[in-house]
Amino acid sequence: MQVLDIQGFTYEQRRHVLIALTTAFGSSGGWIVDRRTLSATSMEFRVEIQLRSILDLYAAILATGVELTRSGHETFTELCTRLQHRRITAERGQIIVLRLEVSFLEDITLHSLLSSNSSVA
Repeated sequence: MQVLDIQGFTYEQRRHVLIALTTAFGSSGGWIVDRRTLSATSMEFRVEIQLRSILDLYAAILATGVELTRSGHETFTELCTRLQHRRITAERGQIIVLRLEVSFLEDITLHSLLSSNSSVA
């Protein structure tokens, strides 16, 4: 089963976003398969959802305050377009696996960015 990677970020408080995302996944018909911390400022969710519910999930994620990258929006747009052109019920019930990586930027300060290992030429 193919896993679709989606990246996003938020400036909202981590606690509020995590609660909102968990609710968003459940209310749109998704199942959280795995949830793990990648670093001090990012988390990963693996979610399974039927293709027929992808638009609900897309809207629910955006409503949580998570901003998606351009490629994330393109992935959801492609899935919504695929859904629109699937007429057979069995195909609309196809399970999609998403890996959503969310970076929490509330904890990142200008000082931490300037003191990182990146050099300015």
